[in-house]
Amino acid sequence: MWIYEKKLQYPVRVSTCNPRLAKYLIEQYGGADGELSAALRYLNQRYTIPDKVIGLLTDIGTEEFAHLEMIATMIYKLTKDATPEMIKAAGLEDHYVDHDHALFYHNAAGVPWTASYIQAKGDPIADLYEDIAAEEKARATYQWIINLSDDPDLNDGLRFLREREIVHSQRFREAVEILKDEQGKKKFF
Repeated sequence: MWIYEKKLQYPVRVSTCNPRLAKYLIEQYGGADGELSAALRYLNQRYTIPDKVIGLLTDIGTEEFAHLEMIATMIYKLTKDATPEMIKAAGLEDHYVDHDHALFYHNAAGVPWTASYIQAKGDPIADLYEDIAAEEKARATYQWIINLSDDPDLNDGLRFLREREIVHSQRFREAVEILKDEQGKKKFF
């Protein structure tokens, strides 16, 4: 089903080692509104979505995994040269004690990822509105991280991700309209 290109969807650059920024980005790695949650939500919901929009959920869910890979790369680059003192100053000492520099699915506050972060109601309209909300929350989170960041190289990649969230939200809105139009049509048997 997938073809993996051994390159990131968009180049990831960072200006300097910055564990504090990495801590913020962990929210998009393992948080409720992060990329893992989005990918799993959409790829799960596609089994109960009408054929007219199933491809959309597959496409966006797959792209969210590409975004997860970008976030992981950003976090790695921001922390790879960090000393234990820098880790502690950034508030990542609990993560460091449990995982060293390895990534782990939790949010910026250290709360582990849980399946309760994702929804699948089985009602296509309800699920698509859930997806729109998820994309808008991710967009807002990216903007807030950009607001906290002083790294122009990192911000370039974050802006790319923020813009993709906007595109995904728009595509889900279009899917809602497609399904609403279908509901309004008379059915003949």
